[in-house]
Amino acid sequence: MNAIRRTLRPEQLRILVLLFLILMVLLFFSTQIENYISPRFFNRISTSVAIITVVTVGQVLVILTRNIDLSVGSIVGFTAYFVGQQLAGNNDISPIVAVLMAVGVGGLMGAVNGVLVAYGGVPAIIVTLGTLAIYRTMLVEFSDAQTVLTADLPQWILDLPRANIVSFGDLDIRLMFGMALLVVIIFQFVLMFLPYGRRLYAIGSNPEAARMAGFPSKRIVFIAFVLCGALSGLAGFMYLARFGNITVVAGLGIELQSVAAAVVGGVNIFGGAGSMIGAMFGAILIDLLENSLIRWLEISEFWRDFLLGLLILLAVATDAVIMNRIQSFWSQSELELGSDGDGSEGQEGSYA
Repeated sequence: MNAIRRTLRPEQLRILVLLFLILMVLLFFSTQIENYISPRFFNRISTSVAIITVVTVGQVLVILTRNIDLSVGSIVGFTAYFVGQQLAGNNDISPIVAVLMAVGVGGLMGAVNGVLVAYGGVPAIIVTLGTLAIYRTMLVEFSDAQTVLTADLPQWILDLPRANIVSFGDLDIRLMFGMALLVVIIFQFVLMFLPYGRRLYAIGSNPEAARMAGFPSKRIVFIAFVLCGALSGLAGFMYLARFGNITVVAGLGIELQSVAAAVVGGVNIFGGAGSMIGAMFGAILIDLLENSLIRWLEISEFWRDFLLGLLILLAVATDAVIMNRIQSFWSQSELELGSDGDGSEGQEGSYA
């Protein structure tokens, strides 16, 4: 029992619960939808989950600092349209330039949020609610009611969603999923090993103590918003590659999905705790549930939004009640083990 307590921490328990829930979703819908579990379905899921995962990674950086970014959906939509229009006008633009263009535009939009929140002192929910509307309006005006068409885009971006890293029979590991996984790994390492990542936890856990410790809190929060915008721009590029035809409603609702994926994945909505790995599993669960409900003809699209909102409430309630009690139980157990002189202390940190 003591060995279990030492190796299985509450954060790891949450990931196991997420894996269990993903398995339950697969089993339930396999009884409701004919030919539900198939290589084709998993190939489609891996492409769509890549987009929401990249946005969620940026959202996690912001939430860890006790803030939130509600403008990510509009940033995804604007960058998808902007880059799509540039590619439609000039098919010779290289893939690297297109990605940098999307990341740069997204980062600039995130910087506007960061300046207003970190240096202007305006609450993040007010700022990003405003920029959500402003960026969406910019997209409407910029597009002039025109649509970016698949036929106008270069062939390489149309081939990107079907590009594979490796295949196992009919089951493909998509390049876009590999890109999202790389983003998750990079930022998980940032949180675990770089001073910037540790300071995100410190600011979210106790902003006043972080300020007294001399942390440049404003700059750290500003960078979090810039990174969130840049990752949303990257997701916009992936959105363009996946759908091809881009209209003014591109990226609508992604802000809700990213917040849901983060909190379902164990990121504390009040800041200071969470991990990129957990958020990725949260994104997989949210995307799997949404795609399954689309195929399940028994339920309307309005109930899909209802279930998404319900998942957010359940995740926050779980954090507030159950996980906090489990955390207290684990902490008390470690103290008892330590007082018994039973060996080394537990591992520090809230990112596992």
